[in-house]
Amino acid sequence: MNKYWIEFLEKNAIEFKDKIAVIDQGSMTKLTYFELNQKVNSWASFLKEQGVQFGEAIAFYAPTNCLDHLTLMLASAKVGAMFVPLNFRLSNTEIVGVLNRLAPKLYLGVGEKIFDVQIPYINTSTVQFVGHQLNDSDFSQTSSKKNDTILMLFTSGSTGNPKGVMFHGEMLESNQVETINGWGLKSSDVTLVETPFFHTGGYNVLCLPLLYIGGTVILATSFDAENVFNCIENHKVSVYFGVPTMFQMLLDNPRFTQCNFSSIRFFISGGAACSTTMIEAYQKKDLVFKQGFGLTEVGPNCFILDEKFAVTKSGSIGQAMPHSKVRVVTKEGSDAKIDEPGELLIAGPHVCHGYYKNPSAFAETFKDGYFYTGDLVRKDQDGFFFVVGRIKDMYISGGENVYPGEVEKQITTHQDILEAVVVAVPSEKWGEVGFAFLKTEKNISVEVLRIFLNPLLSRYKHPHFVKCLKDFPLLPNGKVDRKILKSEALKLI
Repeated sequence: MNKYWIEFLEKNAIEFKDKIAVIDQGSMTKLTYFELNQKVNSWASFLKEQGVQFGEAIAFYAPTNCLDHLTLMLASAKVGAMFVPLNFRLSNTEIVGVLNRLAPKLYLGVGEKIFDVQIPYINTSTVQFVGHQLNDSDFSQTSSKKNDTILMLFTSGSTGNPKGVMFHGEMLESNQVETINGWGLKSSDVTLVETPFFHTGGYNVLCLPLLYIGGTVILATSFDAENVFNCIENHKVSVYFGVPTMFQMLLDNPRFTQCNFSSIRFFISGGAACSTTMIEAYQKKDLVFKQGFGLTEVGPNCFILDEKFAVTKSGSIGQAMPHSKVRVVTKEGSDAKIDEPGELLIAGPHVCHGYYKNPSAFAETFKDGYFYTGDLVRKDQDGFFFVVGRIKDMYISGGENVYPGEVEKQITTHQDILEAVVVAVPSEKWGEVGFAFLKTEKNISVEVLRIFLNPLLSRYKHPHFVKCLKDFPLLPNGKVDRKILKSEALKLI
């Protein structure tokens, strides 16, 4: 059993010495596993020279994903520091607030964007590793054990101020191992990483699992449909992760019908449920479509929906992965019955250490060894889980509980509706009713929608208002910003 999380990198520097580990599209750099470990060791030596001590924070800013994101994160693990990638989509004021709250030992970044804080800024593009590349190939000062915090990512802030989630080595490794085993990853696999590193999916869905077993990771500066198709054809990408919006954009691109997908073993979608229509379109091309589910505090890979259930269990997040101990609990605290909605609780080695400088907030969500996710789910008789909403999103209409996730799932079975968001608005007669935002190119009225939903949902669950949009407002993590839509709904009623 490895004592340190980072030991997989040294092992692979020997076992896969001359194999390409990382291709960074932004800098057009390729590193073998041996070279990757050298680069990480060089950064580790640099951090030590800058006086970084065990447990201190290192903040990193870059306007896109880049190689320094990855190598600095791995180097931080070697010296026992906590790496914090900053969300480049935040405003300058928000980033300054994060930096002041964090008070990192070092503030590093790519380019010249220096924020007005009293913290030394180091432009990584000017750092010279004189003497490090050869002399420190066996960096021997690794000090962060598996129980130590290695990485900190901030939540999206959709339910309040963003909270710093502290990832420890065991959490990262548990995710790596279970993702490899659950999804059948191989050392021959190649992936393209476009999801930002300030979000849990960037590091944890495929990047770190593949580096754990000797696969190849291509780092893209951002999502671009043409680049995805090029990488599939030219680099033989075999496994690819995206959110439903990305897969829809690929489907809508003319190259979808022309691309040679022969290298693809499977696609993975996360972040939201995929429509049955979209899944079936991929399956017509003989493309395997898996889906997963998780969240920042417990990692992104807690559930898996195998491709053979993609349509028959459409809307499901799948079944719990082996490292996830799961309960569904009613508001009274008892275990929910089959198909009865309740809050999803998750326990296991992949639960985070807590929220940075906010133990009271974590104590509210972590009780008796379980993390209370705030997600309302139901479990069917076959052991498949379905998200029916967030506890705070649930509303009461005419005395009946309505779960927006359940309504949204049925709405998106309509062939012309790509995505749906339902929020509650006040009603004199019913207390609260649903307002549905539909992502569609069509003009669908509330009357048409309610006729469509008649055989699918009880009448009290039907939205009373509808607005059609071509695009939804998004949070920095790519999820729909429900707060903005709620505010818009209240203006329109």
